[in-house]
Amino acid sequence: MDTLGLLVLGSGVAGLSAAVRAADVHHMRVGVLTKGELQQSTTRWAQGGVAAVLGGDPDSTDLHLADTLTAGAGLCDLEAVRVLVDEGPARVNELIAMGAMFDQDERGEYLLAREGGHSHARILHAGGAATGVEVERALVEAVKKSAAVLLERTFALDLVVDAGRCVGVRALDEHGERIEVRARNVLMATGGGGQLYAVTTNPLEATGDGMAMALRVDAAVADVEFVQFHPTALHHSSMPRPLLSEALRGHGALLRGANGEQFVDELQPRDIVSRAICAQLQADGSDHVWLDATVLDSFDHRFPTIRTALDKVGLDPATDWLPVAPAAHYCCGGVVGDLDGASSMPGLWVAGEVACNGVHGANRLASNSLLDGMVFGPRVVEAIDAGKDSADATGAMRCVLGSHDGAGVPGRRIEPVPIDADTTSGDGGDTAAERDRFQRMMFADAGVLRDHSSLASAIDDAVEVAHRPVSDVASAELRNLATLGAAVVTAAQLRTETRGAHTRTDHPEADDDLAVRLVITGD
Repeated sequence: MDTLGLLVLGSGVAGLSAAVRAADVHHMRVGVLTKGELQQSTTRWAQGGVAAVLGGDPDSTDLHLADTLTAGAGLCDLEAVRVLVDEGPARVNELIAMGAMFDQDERGEYLLAREGGHSHARILHAGGAATGVEVERALVEAVKKSAAVLLERTFALDLVVDAGRCVGVRALDEHGERIEVRARNVLMATGGGGQLYAVTTNPLEATGDGMAMALRVDAAVADVEFVQFHPTALHHSSMPRPLLSEALRGHGALLRGANGEQFVDELQPRDIVSRAICAQLQADGSDHVWLDATVLDSFDHRFPTIRTALDKVGLDPATDWLPVAPAAHYCCGGVVGDLDGASSMPGLWVAGEVACNGVHGANRLASNSLLDGMVFGPRVVEAIDAGKDSADATGAMRCVLGSHDGAGVPGRRIEPVPIDADTTSGDGGDTAAERDRFQRMMFADAGVLRDHSSLASAIDDAVEVAHRPVSDVASAELRNLATLGAAVVTAAQLRTETRGAHTRTDHPEADDDLAVRLVITGD
């Protein structure tokens, strides 16, 4: 295969937005490599919608910025958030031009919802709670028309590095054969790692592959301790857990404890609501609280996707309170990138959930995730086309390059846990059973609530699992989960405070001295 101009790893909103722009606008030779099929990404699971201030709204980008900064608990990069809220509306309009259809009223006006942490109704939805499916549909159709190379059912094992530059990936193709794909630039848009945990809203494919690959080549990674748990996943045996969208609470659904009383303001940011639910679970001696959506009008019309999921488990939102509990949902940190998505390694670019660009800080604001991918994926392409080749001290990258202008969140380097990057084959035993055991351990010891003792136990376990031999996709995914898990636990041990999506029960208050990014890098 000839060397590509741009190789995109992943088929979510960030990667596909970039691929379309690279091929259609800048006429690059683009390849897309994805472990599943193009339409099989975490994007399609996004229910909440897209947060953007469109023309004519009684809202402002300044208010969207302020809400994002508040949710991020002191660790957002102001410059990065400004890019998000200012460029977001144009990216949404481009998606609409591609054919994406968002919900409208009878007058043709967009139906805007309010969600937790937002001061205004600014969330666009498609099909009530099927926004991710619609966003992905529009992008997949565009990519199929424009990408030169599509490698579906192909698993990226590791980055190929030559003289300090990323020049491609080693991968397993759909037949299990090892291949190497070369490119002048590699955009990592591989999504998050919700499968670290036994209880998650993420699909089975969300195994932290990109962050693990970056850690193995010493690319800078930060903020990984901030794993956001969605407060209202349906408490049910199915996995991934069905997500009961933030929009339900935005429309007036109430959270109730075992005694039927409300115990939290449902429209606060997710970290606050998740902690309140965990406290209520302890008080009630229960494994779930209740979401009361019986007060909502037109449930079936506004939330048909959720209604279908509830029908499958025999629940009627018109009459039944819905059992809910927190579930792992989103990685707020990741591979550090500047405002153009350049990582600390030349040739390697990042966008979407795998990236730490400074937008989300310690806790992502609801419905900013799709917007993040739609904004920063195309920025990568624009930077490459302009001839950029290395990172600048902008966005979260300030904490790596040591910017001294006083702007941004300062960084504090922490040493990576040494994990062998070798991918040699061998007998690793029952991979599925070991994955299940590891996920249960992470949920118990490094989940919503953490302390020194639980984290100390988790780190040894993660390192041991990360050194298991790799012989196929399943064992490679387990290695990636454990590699990322070791990083999460290492950072969580050192962050001896409670901030955003990171809760230390032995350090329940925020510490001003820890208003820093913990950066894992071997450089």
